[in-house]
Amino acid sequence: MTASLNRSASRTSSTLRPMASIARKNLFEDIPRFIVAQAGIVFAVSLVTIQIGILRGFSRSTARLVDQSSADLWVASQDIVHLELSSPMPAQRVEEAQKVAGVDRAEALMIRSSIWRDSNGKISPIRIYGFDPNSRMFAGWQVTQGKLSDLNQPYSVIVDANSLKGLGLKQLNDRATIGAFNALPARFVGKTQDTQSIASSAFIYTSLENANAYGLGGSDTGITCKTDSSGRIDCLNQTPKFGDPEPNPPPPRRVNVQDPISFVLIRAKPGEDLDQLRQRLKSALPNTRVFTQAEIADLTRSYWTTRTGVGFVLGLGATVGFIVGMVIVGQILYSSVSDHIREFGTLKAMGASNWVIYSVILEQALWMAVLGYLPSIALCLGLGAWTQASNGIMILITPATGVGIFVLTVVMCVGSALFAVQKVTRVDPAIVFKA
Repeated sequence: MTASLNRSASRTSSTLRPMASIARKNLFEDIPRFIVAQAGIVFAVSLVTIQIGILRGFSRSTARLVDQSSADLWVASQDIVHLELSSPMPAQRVEEAQKVAGVDRAEALMIRSSIWRDSNGKISPIRIYGFDPNSRMFAGWQVTQGKLSDLNQPYSVIVDANSLKGLGLKQLNDRATIGAFNALPARFVGKTQDTQSIASSAFIYTSLENANAYGLGGSDTGITCKTDSSGRIDCLNQTPKFGDPEPNPPPPRRVNVQDPISFVLIRAKPGEDLDQLRQRLKSALPNTRVFTQAEIADLTRSYWTTRTGVGFVLGLGATVGFIVGMVIVGQILYSSVSDHIREFGTLKAMGASNWVIYSVILEQALWMAVLGYLPSIALCLGLGAWTQASNGIMILITPATGVGIFVLTVVMCVGSALFAVQKVTRVDPAIVFKA
């Protein structure tokens, strides 16, 4: 009995070995057609990979500042939607948070929106982040040129390297203005890297005092009015100073307890239970919500990928790429089977089982998957490096993403092989004897 099984296994093995060579021969016998076919697969796999990579890179960039911070907890207004959209709260919340048991340090983070005007008069929307330059709780990113302490100087700013071109900045100490009315000066004193969100305006980093001045100083339209004895309003100057810089602006004042801020960043004392500290902060600070670093990052990413429709659009692009790949592979394999239908009929006439014949088609599909995946992933990695360096657009392809794309490519090719298998299933061995 054992000897019979061994002989059967030996015959099956000897039958499968030539099947592999038949699969490769069918695939590579027409090199031009093979190259054209693989180009289609490379395009489809690259489309899927780029769409997924852009989605992951986009999502990562929207909360990059949160990931780089070292704050244990983020205190925000109860109306918060995501990092850049939240109701303001008074700076007094910082002093109140500092008094809560278990808090080692509390800092303010101020986020403002304004208009940047470069030396040539070109304007751009910006997002201003004001923080304490003497602390790294928020500014966990690397300053590649200049020093973080330079932000202690009046009206000085640090800019992400990927935003320099759009803001008209070329070298340190270049100057611009910030504000729609009575604009204040801005001196470029430092450069950072990998902090800019793809979804936002250019990020400008500065001290709390500077950010407060930029946020409040630009609200004066330059119109001065008074009421006379009869109750009539008389405006002495009816020409607003739109975009005109202040000739000699005073140094920014210190932030007082009533100035609006966006977040209070909390560093807990060593060994402190964050859940208990969160509850104490919520009790001590009215109308606020308290998040961990991971929670505020997830809140921001979820907003941009789900509520804005970006995730749907990029996911749709990946689905289209997958369908295109299946159609291309299915057409190639079906054409290959049609060209060699007599050979498959011969194998059936010789007694080969359906599974042995199917293995030829499945192996062709696997070869196409591997040979389409390798150049695709190399192309996407190169493209991702180029877009990051030139435009700051991240196509994030992690090892897990690479493995997932390979599995998806195999599924795409093997799934397409099922169309070709249907034709072989119905082949009549007698076709060998037909003219």
